[in-house]
Amino acid sequence: MNKYTIRRYLLFIISLFINAFGIAFITKAFLGTSPITSVTYVLSMFTPFTMGIWTILLNLLFVILELFFMTRKDLKSDWKMYLLQIPIACCFGLFIDFSMFMLSWLNPSTYITQIIGLIVGCIILAIGIALEVKANVAMMAGEYLVNVITRRFHKEFGYVKLGLDVTLLLTACILSLLFMSGIHGVREGTVVAALAVGPIVHFISPYYHIFDRWITYPTQQIEQTSRSGKNIVITIAREFGSGGHLLGEMLSKELGIHLYDKEFINMAAKESGIDEQYIIKNEQSIPSFWLKCILSKNSERPLEDSLSADDVLFLAESRIVQKLAAKESCIIIGRCADFVLKDYPNIIKIFCYSDFQSALSRCVTQYGIAREQAEEAIHRINRNRIHHYEYYTGKKWGDPHHYNLMLNTGSIKLETACRLIGEIYRDMNK
Repeated sequence: MNKYTIRRYLLFIISLFINAFGIAFITKAFLGTSPITSVTYVLSMFTPFTMGIWTILLNLLFVILELFFMTRKDLKSDWKMYLLQIPIACCFGLFIDFSMFMLSWLNPSTYITQIIGLIVGCIILAIGIALEVKANVAMMAGEYLVNVITRRFHKEFGYVKLGLDVTLLLTACILSLLFMSGIHGVREGTVVAALAVGPIVHFISPYYHIFDRWITYPTQQIEQTSRSGKNIVITIAREFGSGGHLLGEMLSKELGIHLYDKEFINMAAKESGIDEQYIIKNEQSIPSFWLKCILSKNSERPLEDSLSADDVLFLAESRIVQKLAAKESCIIIGRCADFVLKDYPNIIKIFCYSDFQSALSRCVTQYGIAREQAEEAIHRINRNRIHHYEYYTGKKWGDPHHYNLMLNTGSIKLETACRLIGEIYRDMNK
């Protein structure tokens, strides 16, 4: 085990404590607790055992249940991760009890102070989950159970996790009704935690790039910056109606390099196994931005373990972008290519935008779209592109700091833009 792996485990342990502290903070707000700890909190209210002890016992129950969904092959290939859940469960339970002891002084007496405590707790929990994702070395028993069920029945990770959370909430309510003659421990704070933590994780995660060099083995860092060799890649992100694809075609002819845009549909279908019609309909869009944050990012696993078709498609296209960059100098339209290739040295990142009237005129005269349909299409497609880019990259779409060149194609002719980019390309190719 090298020092970089040890650092990852250190981050993981720290994240466990932060998670436990966040859960304790939410619980001490007295507006309910997080869904994953709702059963353990209710049990601690009418039994002599603490919330931490019940957390250990529940997680050990999850470990046993996992065996019913795992094949011998699964267990043999993943036995280290499986057994690691046991010490993790013990640590997490002890961290929760210690955090509750640390916060014994916290007793908000008014509803507004309870709300503040709940919000602070959600932020702390999100910080811990984002750090756990960054560490990416182990898995909590609840998450591992979801992963096992997902793999066994070929379902989407986010929805299986949602099903587990709902099951735990219903169980907590039933236990509360049976033993305390009313619903206790499950309140509005439980709903807020379920809905708020995921999006907070989404917005916090990009700031954790500061750990990349500390936890990444140097050879991996070198590989990330050397795969492209001497190839020069031009990436074009664009607003709808700004003529980004037309600009790409001009550059392809002038520079004699391949343009990749619609070709991605067939390539991604082969890479991911997803039907081409699904890709055409859903490519570079998020059906519900906030729902995706709640289902996927409110999770202690990285993107690769979420089995959403949208995620699989994004990963497939990202791999294609990397392969193309390693293969040849080329032009790539969209596909978050500027982000996927952010560590490549020979890249020209372009963003095309224009005023609404210019975009509308181009849609009507050059794209052949009816005027009333073009107006709606501009707003809808740009909104989808923003959500897609910002969800998967954590960066702001159209931020000039992310690109080498911002082109207002409403006031600059495409021919002029083509000559300008061509000059930059030739200078880099010397």
